[in-house]
Amino acid sequence: MKSKLTTVALAAIVVAGTAAVPASAAAAKTAPGRCHTADLRAGFATGEDAKPEMGQHEKQTQAYIWFTNRSGHTCTLSGFAGVDMIGAQPTDGTWSLARSSAKAEKVTLEQGDTVDFSITLLPVAGSTPRTEKFVPAKFLVTPPNETKHFTLKWPFGGQILKQDGATHPGTYLNPVGR
Repeated sequence: MKSKLTTVALAAIVVAGTAAVPASAAAAKTAPGRCHTADLRAGFATGEDAKPEMGQHEKQTQAYIWFTNRSGHTCTLSGFAGVDMIGAQPTDGTWSLARSSAKAEKVTLEQGDTVDFSITLLPVAGSTPRTEKFVPAKFLVTPPNETKHFTLKWPFGGQILKQDGATHPGTYLNPVGR
């Protein structure tokens, strides 16, 4: 009889101990945090199929920027990166790119995983007047929800139609993962 009571009492303690930890608290411990700038590397995708067609000026083209998780832990990215283009011409200044209307999704990056996002560009002919074109030199790229940026040199040449004050410019960025 004594062993039955001991077993029941031990079972009650085990059940009570398990029930004391809410399921949401257990899940929160395993959910990865967001990626910080220090966790990442960044660069332009430069493979043949990833290069923007800057030599043409009849249609929009895309450039891709990637983030790679270089940390020793899993982290997430969600939203839009901040992208400021710095121009090569003295009259270009800095152009903060507008965001597309595409919906952002959370992306989980294990150690060594890479994700990219696209920038839609509207190239123009070299003969376009200086005041109507923006000549990219550098891109300041800030990961979503961060304040520190990467400085990337523009490797593709060409010019973009200058629409830095437009409501719906032909050059804009898409969320991470798109």
